[in-house]
Amino acid sequence: MSQVKVLIVDDSAVVRQVLTEQLDGISGIQVIGTARDPIFAQKVMEKAWPDVIVLDIEMPRMDGITFLRQLMHERPTPVIICSTLTEKGAEVTMQAMSAGAVDIIAKPKVGLRQFLEESKTLLGDAIKAASHARMEKVTRSARTPSAVPVQAKLRADAVVADRSFKPLAATTDRVVAIGTSTGGTQALEYVLTRLPRTAPGIVVVQHMPGQFTAAFATRLNQLCEIEVREAQDGDRVIAGLALIAPGTHHLLLRRSGAQYRVEVKSGPLVSRHRPSVDVLFRSTAQAAGPNAVGIIMTGMGDDGARGLLEMHAAGAMTVAQDEQTCVVYGMPKEAVKLGGVDAIVGLPQIPGIVVQAPTRQGYQRMAAHS
Repeated sequence: MSQVKVLIVDDSAVVRQVLTEQLDGISGIQVIGTARDPIFAQKVMEKAWPDVIVLDIEMPRMDGITFLRQLMHERPTPVIICSTLTEKGAEVTMQAMSAGAVDIIAKPKVGLRQFLEESKTLLGDAIKAASHARMEKVTRSARTPSAVPVQAKLRADAVVADRSFKPLAATTDRVVAIGTSTGGTQALEYVLTRLPRTAPGIVVVQHMPGQFTAAFATRLNQLCEIEVREAQDGDRVIAGLALIAPGTHHLLLRRSGAQYRVEVKSGPLVSRHRPSVDVLFRSTAQAAGPNAVGIIMTGMGDDGARGLLEMHAAGAMTVAQDEQTCVVYGMPKEAVKLGGVDAIVGLPQIPGIVVQAPTRQGYQRMAAHS
């Protein structure tokens, strides 16, 4: 298997060193160079073009977003933004995602062993996923207005206990659970900006570091007719509202009588992620059963595949984004392989499915008459 060639561009020598040391210990990844700003980066790229660029935003001589836009125009290349966990950093990072970056990682906290161990795992996964990104999909999304070996990992059991589905208090409320990763920020923007305020309640896991999910939700809320916000423990799931999982916690759907609420819960990485799509989907299977729609979208790896199968077994309508419209066809592919998917659809069809939130039988009837 060929090495994924990585270029690190950051004005901090310490960050460049830490990232290089982390990546040097990951099989299948090779750091071909580092640069303290985009001007030096361009000189490195004249000699060897990277498969993936890890890019800081605030740098001397040329900022990261200017370089990113130039890169997307001249030679689209997968870019992962390496940003600080600050409010200002999060806001600028959202601009970078809109400009064509495929993922975000938090700058390493030197000296915090647990953080460095987790960040190494997430960094390696992000780079391998980015190397598979179909940049024509990314750059098209940026212009539109508003298989890696799987290592040992924990499953959803680490956060939410497995139990067979049992009927709960009667309710006709529909709920939609969405899971996505690489390429998901653009895909979610596409879907959520096309929903009316009458859309059913939505719970979302987008793989993203902590502080950035609040900025992501705020940005979507400004663009959407529905309300979008970062989930807080105990929030009700109601029509016209989308709740985004915080980047540092798992998001679970819970049932309180005939109402749906969310639980925001700490815990270990599950399926190599926190928040984990598997955790959200399993809890949705348990809380909503056939009243739910599960949608798995673009992203690398298999997070969400098992959870979607559990939703399917509980009677939910389950949907996977098709290969043609995914930036990375990983998570949906794994879900299809497990046999837990009722419908495989393109990104343009997903907003309509969210609005209708059909039962499995209802969708089959609609498909038969279309």
